[in-house]
Amino acid sequence: MTVKQPAPSGSSLYPELLRYLDERVTEFESIPTDRKTELAKVADYVRERLSKSEPAKLTFICTHNSRRSHLSQIWAQVAAEYYGLVGVETFSGGTEATAFNPRAVAAMQRCGLKIVADDPAASNPRYSVYTSDSSAPQVCFSKTYGDSPNPSQGYCAVMTCSQADDACPLVMGCDLRMPIRYEDPKVADDTELETQRYDERSAQICSEMLFMMSLLP
Repeated sequence: MTVKQPAPSGSSLYPELLRYLDERVTEFESIPTDRKTELAKVADYVRERLSKSEPAKLTFICTHNSRRSHLSQIWAQVAAEYYGLVGVETFSGGTEATAFNPRAVAAMQRCGLKIVADDPAASNPRYSVYTSDSSAPQVCFSKTYGDSPNPSQGYCAVMTCSQADDACPLVMGCDLRMPIRYEDPKVADDTELETQRYDERSAQICSEMLFMMSLLP
């Protein structure tokens, strides 16, 4: 398989982050074939939207919008930046709102992202996620999938957990609904494996989002 090279704009990423992304690209061959098929369907949706000069909006949905959906939203947007794709917009939401879990935030910071909370003591802080000192941040906080700023129509709904997929038999306004499920790192909370599990899930999601974006022109 020919691996698409990052765009020149990718060099503006934080050096630690760029090294992390380059490493994840080397893991494409370890992605199972059935996963690649699912990711390719989302890539086809993005390609179709961009070919019409329309924004390709992806909303990643999980029950509490606290871990997997945020990891997917952030890594999908970073992957689009890495490959120089213009017009890809990523979002996340849940079937209920809680908070972006601090353990997931820490895992992303360990990858080289700069993440700053506007009010760390808030019950549902807003986090600004930076890929470089010159980039506009993604603003991440927990919300339901229908809440602003998430799109209400013309988007692809990516279901990142089975519970949300089962709880939402109908996702209103989406053009395409795709189940791309991930194991919840929450199972390791407050254990000696906590950091390892969060880092593993972050790496898996990052690699798969990079693979998905690498399929685009």
